[in-house]
This record gives sequence, C-alpha cells and structure tokens, in this order.
Amino acid sequence: MNRECLTIIGTAHVSEKSVEEVKDAIYEKQPDVVAIELDKGRYIRLRKEMAGIEEDDTIPITKIIKENKIGVFLVSTILGHFQSKIGAELDVKPGSEMIGAIEAAEDLKIPIALIDRDINITLQRALNKMTFKEKFKFLTGLVTSFFSDDDEADELDIEELKNPENIDEVMGYFKEVSPGAYEVLVKERDAYLAGNILRIKQDKVVAVVGAGHKPGIEAHLNNPEGIPPLSSLVITNEKKSIPWVKIILTLIPILFVVIFFLAFISGINISDNLIEFIVISMIMGFLGSILSGSKLISAIVGGVVAPLTIIHPLLAAGWFSGLTEAKFRKIRKRDISNLSNVEKISDLWHNNIIRILLVVIGTNLAVSIATLIILPSQVFIPLFMKIFGG
Repeated sequence: MNRECLTIIGTAHVSEKSVEEVKDAIYEKQPDVVAIELDKGRYIRLRKEMAGIEEDDTIPITKIIKENKIGVFLVSTILGHFQSKIGAELDVKPGSEMIGAIEAAEDLKIPIALIDRDINITLQRALNKMTFKEKFKFLTGLVTSFFSDDDEADELDIEELKNPENIDEVMGYFKEVSPGAYEVLVKERDAYLAGNILRIKQDKVVAVVGAGHKPGIEAHLNNPEGIPPLSSLVITNEKKSIPWVKIILTLIPILFVVIFFLAFISGINISDNLIEFIVISMIMGFLGSILSGSKLISAIVGGVVAPLTIIHPLLAAGWFSGLTEAKFRKIRKRDISNLSNVEKISDLWHNNIIRILLVVIGTNLAVSIATLIILPSQVFIPLFMKIFGG
C-alpha cells in the first residue's frame, strides 16, 4: 500500500451524507482496493441484506447461555438497539455507508478488503478489561438511556458527530467511564485497522471507517513501528492479575464441603444440616427464578439444581433456569428491534430477551444470597461451632 495514494473517509454510521461521500470518493478515486470497517460476519450479513435474503430469525440464546457469553450478547444487543433507533429517526439504516462502499466497488469491479476485528472478540476483550464497577456503571447508563428525554436527540445534527472536537468529547467521556474498555474499543481497533490497511498489497486504496477511528489510524500509519502484532489483538483469554474475587467465591463452596466433612469425621450427626442446606438452597433458587418472571418449570429447575451449583464453583443455577425458560420463549431478531419501542421500564417485561436474562440474573442473585448470607448463618457457622466445641 502506497501511503500517498491512501484516502481515508471518516463516516457517521447512520448518516445519509456519509453514504453519498463514500460513493463519490470511490467513483472519483477509482482505487485498486476499497477497504471497509467490517469483519467477515458483519460483511456476510450486509451482503444477505443487500440480496434480500432473510436469515433465520431465531437467536441461539441457549448457546449463548451455555458458552457464558451473556455479557457480550447483552452489550451488543443494547448498542445495536441504539444505533438502529438513531438510524430509524434519520431514516438511514446502520451500515448504509458500508453498503454504499460495497455497491460502488462492485460497480467498478474493485476488490474489497475487510479490515475490522471480529465484533465478538472486540466486545469480549472490552468486558475483560472492565472492572465490576465499570460494567455496572456502563450497563446502568445504557439502560437508563432507554428512557431518556429525546428532545435533545431530535435536535442533533448527525453530521456534527464527525467533527473532531465532538469526537474527542464523546471519546473522552467514554474513556472516563472505563479506560480499559476505551483502550480495546478505540485504541486497539485503531491499531488493528491501521495494521490491516498496511497489509494491503495494492497501491491505491480508499478506506471507509468510522470518523472516531480516523485520527488514530492516521497516527499509526505515520508511525507503523508502534503497531503491535495483530495476532496479539485477537486473544480473548489474556492472563490478568490474580482474580481474588473468583478465588474467594471458589473457596466458599470448598469451605462448605470441608465443614461437612470435619463434622462427619467428628461424629456429629449432619443429616439435619444437610437437609437444611438442600431446602434453603432449593427455596432460594426457586424464588429467585419465579420472582424474576420465569415459568413454573424454570423455577423448579432452578431450585432443584441450586444445591449442586452452590457446591460446584463452575456451575450457576441461573444457567439452568435460563436454559429452561429459553425453551418456552424463543428469541427472535424482532425482539431486538422491538427494544426501539420501549418507553418505560414495564415495557421491558414483554420482551423475551429481557425476560430470559432476568431469569438467569434473578436465579443467580438469589442463590448467591443463600451462599453468602443465609447458609453460613443458619447452617455452617453453627456446625463449625459444634466441631470446635463452641
């Protein structure tokens, strides 16, 4: 790639003017390659949309729960909702500028280069970088935005989002919310996009990217030695500092088993304590699920598995109640689009995505209360006192 023959177009993803700007640039420059800020998955989805091919409307929520990707799914769903909502208000579909680039490239028979990182990898790395407090603050802010006053948004000039001063202000706020996630979503992607642009063998390139990435990409292209190996930017299981919270949560069930074992070898009758442990666990699992709005069968499943999941640190009762609930509530893409119609908190109750996630979270929360508060005070501390003669 010849740096002097590179044209980078910074776009707003829901802007009709961006679509026109992209097409005009490609027809005018007639480059050797059109590079677009898409990964393979999003590119395939856009191509199907362009061809009028309707994909299976069902979302594999059971697979998402089993693979423990609820966080990634929830964040991508909410962010996608807001982008779709803004696009609907402006009568522009999100990704229209990328479709414009694809159409212009195909018209001129110019090859296309996909330069973005897989969105799932990006979101997972961002979540890995966020502290629990940052995740809570971020999700709370997003959910609150569902019910914010739209008067100011109606006055928004979407083209102003491409103004470097406004981009810096928005990015600065996001950096304040979570520096780690900002590093992944912005800085890392700047480097990844720039690295893939440099990999293009042809000389004359038009690159279509979000306006927020353009300054960072240009900075990396001017100093390519600072771009890290791209392979290091797609790792999702990076070694982090010692996860003390996870260690403690893992030690708790081990401690429960040790106390039962010590009581048994000490000749103490633990049958009543075992029954109390099972009953409390099952009641809390059942209540957590049913109070979250689950079907009766989902609550029963959550209650039945609760004792086992408390002892097994790698299992969660909410996964089981959520998987059961998903059998009755099929998740479809329209459930995501219907989020645009949400005007008050009660509207969320009628959305299958939210209902299943509530069941997962509610069941796990109730079982956690049992594990950290009720069972220690009612079962294990009294049993501990008996073992050591208290």
